[in-house]
Amino acid sequence: MCSSTLSRKRTLICVVICFFVSGDCFADDWPQWMGPSRDGVYNEAGIVDSIPETGLPIKWRAPVNGGYSGPAVVGQRVFLMDYRRTKGDLVEQPDAKPELEGFERIVCFDAQTGKQVWQHEYQCSYRISYPAGPRATPTVIDGLVVTLGAQGDLVVLSSTDGQLKWQRNLSDDFSADVPVWGFAAHPLVTDTMVITMVGGPDQAVIAFDRSTGKVIWKSLSSSDAGYCPPSLIKAGGVEQLIVWHPQAVASLNPIDGTVYWTVPLEPDYGMSIARPQRLDDHLFVSGIVNKNVMLRLSDERPAVTELWSGTPKTSMSVSTMTPVMHDGLIFGCDETLGAVVAARIEDGKRLWSSYYPVRPGNSRPLSAGNAFVTRHAPSGLYLLFGEQGHLTIAKMDADGFQSRGQMKVVAPTQSAFGRKVIWSHPAYAGKTAYIRNDKELVAVDLAKK
Repeated sequence: MCSSTLSRKRTLICVVICFFVSGDCFADDWPQWMGPSRDGVYNEAGIVDSIPETGLPIKWRAPVNGGYSGPAVVGQRVFLMDYRRTKGDLVEQPDAKPELEGFERIVCFDAQTGKQVWQHEYQCSYRISYPAGPRATPTVIDGLVVTLGAQGDLVVLSSTDGQLKWQRNLSDDFSADVPVWGFAAHPLVTDTMVITMVGGPDQAVIAFDRSTGKVIWKSLSSSDAGYCPPSLIKAGGVEQLIVWHPQAVASLNPIDGTVYWTVPLEPDYGMSIARPQRLDDHLFVSGIVNKNVMLRLSDERPAVTELWSGTPKTSMSVSTMTPVMHDGLIFGCDETLGAVVAARIEDGKRLWSSYYPVRPGNSRPLSAGNAFVTRHAPSGLYLLFGEQGHLTIAKMDADGFQSRGQMKVVAPTQSAFGRKVIWSHPAYAGKTAYIRNDKELVAVDLAKK
């Protein structure tokens, strides 16, 4: 066998091993919301297993404008959306839709220094509740940056220099109603398509050609887009596109949008937010006011059966975050309690709760109290970013919550339910935590020394 053929075979074997062992060859990247697989799992080895009292080192701080959008990280680039307001007063109340003028902006930073590499912005008038800025995290793949603005601007750029590839507006192009709190469903990008929630008759979800922006298919009907991002799973021998709009959770054939199965599930106020989370043959969907359902995925075909739903107040109903499931447990924030809780997958029973990662020192229920939960797979520990701007490392299992240290990274700059909060999901990549508020993007050194 010639050396070149042997080399090619060795390369192929390495690629195959990397795929089946790690599930992602680029484990150091965080190319989209909640990580490479949108499941809240961080795979990079060599990070700290505790936070000292003095905190972890800060690599850099870069100024940004308002927004809920989390950062995405690919290679040595960090991508973020924000809103540069030029006119109008920021009013953060559930029933208010202040008239604002400004520009939505996609910004690229150098991951090592925090210096701006490029930016792309477009004029955008806001008419939504809680109008601090964009909600959706950029999706970065194959040299493209795909973003969704709060008023429905779907934008595809070159990740190298920010040059525009194509742009659609979901409201203008499809007469779609803008949800009360703006478009927020992080776009899903495949090899050939950009898939996003749109809303309306026969267009709850639309797939666009990734290269041109032309519509490939439309599917389902819903009152509006809701806020839950679409996701892909493989179950029942096929790939399934899982979507949750304000009326139901459904499974589609991602190639043509045909429906495999549908389960009615209507959260209050149309707040379909949390991504349906899958662990083995379980699929958990949760919304406010106890709109929970645990489904079992069929091994034989694309179908589900219900294991349990609702459950009493001893479980959890999540609001503005997506829970993480592992080892028979669900870890998330209960909307009425406002604390991190652990519940059993088998029946939804709550085992314990802790306010510490959400708001240290708090002991009373917090409406929509929030912390974003990420499982660090190599260590089995968890990274939690709470609404007051604290980063916490903890051990969490059926026996309880054990803190491994906490540090304040940013100040909460938004308001909700009469208190200051920050509701933006961090990115974890390159042994660094990238965390933002409405004023700055901060890089925290996670490397084990």
